Amino acid sequence: MHCFFTALILAIVAVACSGDESLPTAPDQLIPAIVAFGDSLTSGPGVPPAQTYPALLQQRISSDGYRYRVINAGVTGDTTSEALPRFNDALVSETRIVILALGINDGLRGVPIATVERNLETMIERARSRNIAVLLCGMEAPPIGGLNYSIEFHRLYARLAERYNLPLVPFFLLRVAGNPDLNLDDRFHPNAAGHRVIAETIWPYLRPMLISPATGGNL
Repeated sequence: MHCFFTALILAIVAVACSGDESLPTAPDQLIPAIVAFGDSLTSGPGVPPAQTYPALLQQRISSDGYRYRVINAGVTGDTTSEALPRFNDALVSETRIVILALGINDGLRGVPIATVERNLETMIERARSRNIAVLLCGMEAPPIGGLNYSIEFHRLYARLAERYNLPLVPFFLLRVAGNPDLNLDDRFHPNAAGHRVIAETIWPYLRPMLISPATGGNL
């Protein structure tokens, strides 16, 4: 009998010392999600998935002790009109935050400002109807459609942020646009170094939106 209890105690100690790896973890679908919803600037063509800005944000979030899973919902080539039909499905059931990074393809094609604004407004309202916080990322349009178009394109993001009281990343491609060291050979899509800069640009705006496990507001 003495040997039995000794063995039992040793077994208990071994389990206790084995760390968290022996404990059950929550399924992915129960972990709060952050959805990076965008186009090729988010999907990262030509860049390994682990080096895209959503993956880099995931690393930063985890290293800082937050428990979220970041989902890359970027689709190359999407305009706001093309992205709108997939928006609802992209926001999985445990989505807490959506990083809305769309519009650059609209600007390159000269899509009417009113159309871009209406599409982004619809996405914002759909997210808010589900109590999902929105981090809006400002884009810029080259003066292909004229200087007035570029100015109004710039203003629409600030207007939406003010209207809905949203945090706004003023320029998504800050320090990246036009820098050959931070872009692929096509001079348009960020390379791995460019994605690191994008993650650094987004982080100060995303960080205040996160809920620490210590507050009891997160899983």
